[in-house]
Amino acid sequence: MTPPTLAPPAMPTTTGTLRIKLAIILTYMLFGALLNSVGAVNLLVVQTLGVPRTEAALLDAWKDLPIAVTSFLVASLLPRLGLKKSMLLALAAVGAACLAMPVLSAFWAIKLLFFTLGAGFALVKVSAYSMIGLVTDGRAGHARFTNLLEGLFMVGVLGGFLLFSRAAQTEGTHWLGAYPVLAGTAAAAFLLLLASPLDEAPIQSPGTTLRQDLLAMAPLLRMGLVVVFLLSAFLYVLIEQGISTWLPSFNKEVLHLPTAMSVGLAVIMPASTALGRLTSAAVIGRLGWYAVVMACLVGITALILVALPLAGHAPALGEDAGWLHAPAAAYLLPATGLLLAPIYPAINSAMLSALPQRQHAAMTGLIVVFSALGGTLGSFITGRLFVAFDGTTAFGLLLVPTAALAFALTRLRRDLSHA
Repeated sequence: MTPPTLAPPAMPTTTGTLRIKLAIILTYMLFGALLNSVGAVNLLVVQTLGVPRTEAALLDAWKDLPIAVTSFLVASLLPRLGLKKSMLLALAAVGAACLAMPVLSAFWAIKLLFFTLGAGFALVKVSAYSMIGLVTDGRAGHARFTNLLEGLFMVGVLGGFLLFSRAAQTEGTHWLGAYPVLAGTAAAAFLLLLASPLDEAPIQSPGTTLRQDLLAMAPLLRMGLVVVFLLSAFLYVLIEQGISTWLPSFNKEVLHLPTAMSVGLAVIMPASTALGRLTSAAVIGRLGWYAVVMACLVGITALILVALPLAGHAPALGEDAGWLHAPAAAYLLPATGLLLAPIYPAINSAMLSALPQRQHAAMTGLIVVFSALGGTLGSFITGRLFVAFDGTTAFGLLLVPTAALAFALTRLRRDLSHA
């Protein structure tokens, strides 16, 4: 008599899968709105709270360093602690911080919010990326949902830009009234996730010790493929954050646009990024990820080289000027989002799909760590260049990491083909 075989873990029901996907998406959109509000907040705290620009430039560090540290310390432990519980904790902490913002109304409170946001996003991103393998089938399903999730993340960013653009039209610190709206979104995401079933058994390793879980990242860092991939992710986020964080300031100081328009026009970047991510899956499926991302890097270089000379001749606009009066550079630079869009989800999905599912949490932790470091460095360097030289020079020098990313992705394609 043959012994009975163990059936593979069952996928969630269609309704259960849909609910958990919606919970992941709403949470991710909320964090997209908050994380990428730093560019608008940089400008607003300088104007309404009297914060020096050099101090405002450190806001990215207040969110990115906690992302890196939290991911490094706990990413490998999340399957043991519980993906759903970790995400619920992040939502509760960030929702409470947002609710307190109009009451506290101080720069230290904004720094505390971004600190909480950074630690929370580390939990959310590792949990979300680890959950994708539980609610999708195969590499194609993984890639589709990753692109959808990152695309809707950018829709969240777009919503955040619109919210803060509207808030920037008020006087004084009344723009802090945007945060209770975000606190309400956090509460809705919390309740939806709480009611969503998720079987986490397939990602758990009951035979491992706590020490083994803590050291799960170490074997990955010894793989040349992983090192090249992490360099690629680092460079991508450095470029993306360098542009997006300082775009409102570029609009204000280089293009001489009114404050509300400076923040409002920056919304084009997340809008174009969202469009690019939501539509790129089909193109990547037909042409392959490498051909698409290399074409995008060439396009980004061309846009920067065309937009910056035009920016130097932009006339100052009055406070009552409309968007149609804005110079061409105000539309060309944020259009880089359309070309940046496919790169990050494409390389993340390609890397995760090449690894066993039990290593996804550790790998995602490394992605978050190096992405956070890239974001902090990109924003910090661009901000320093703004102060030392000017916005045109600061954005022009982003062509250096763009070229480096092209070389890294060429090496990554070769390593993945031999994996």
